[in-house]
Amino acid sequence: MVLAKNKSEVLTLNSNIRSLELESIDFFVRLMGILGMPRSVGEIYGLLYFSETPLSMDKIASKLEISIGSASQGLKTLKSLKAVHSTYIAGDRRDHYTAETEFRKLFSSFINDEIMPHLDSAKDRISRMEQSLSTEKKLDEFHLIRLEKLKKLTKTGSRLLPALAGFLKI
Repeated sequence: MVLAKNKSEVLTLNSNIRSLELESIDFFVRLMGILGMPRSVGEIYGLLYFSETPLSMDKIASKLEISIGSASQGLKTLKSLKAVHSTYIAGDRRDHYTAETEFRKLFSSFINDEIMPHLDSAKDRISRMEQSLSTEKKLDEFHLIRLEKLKKLTKTGSRLLPALAGFLKI
């Protein structure tokens, strides 16, 4: 932590930290948007990422000027992704939150908990699509080619993603 020498330096330091906080929030809003997550999820994670101290849900809502409902839903999503952790603060009954900062762990968890189950269910859907095509008297080559591409995608993903998740844990 940098110690300021006078009031002017304190104001400058606070202004610089706020700028960093806003840029962080914008960065994670955009990243979460790419992943199809709500804006509030990125805002909350961005705020917590550069917060030196754990923040309560009402403090998060206040700082971001979002509703308690949005803060609650965003924190629920982030907890399910293992992107935030609850922290105990002595003398305070409220939950306080910190951001998971090990991106390897985050991405590994996301692959294993979010993407792999989708790939597993995709195999069942592809199988059902193949069955529906096999009942056709005249096999449609266009659809067969597309199904083969889906099968290759899920097969490749099923092999590569667990290896990537394992690599990220190193």
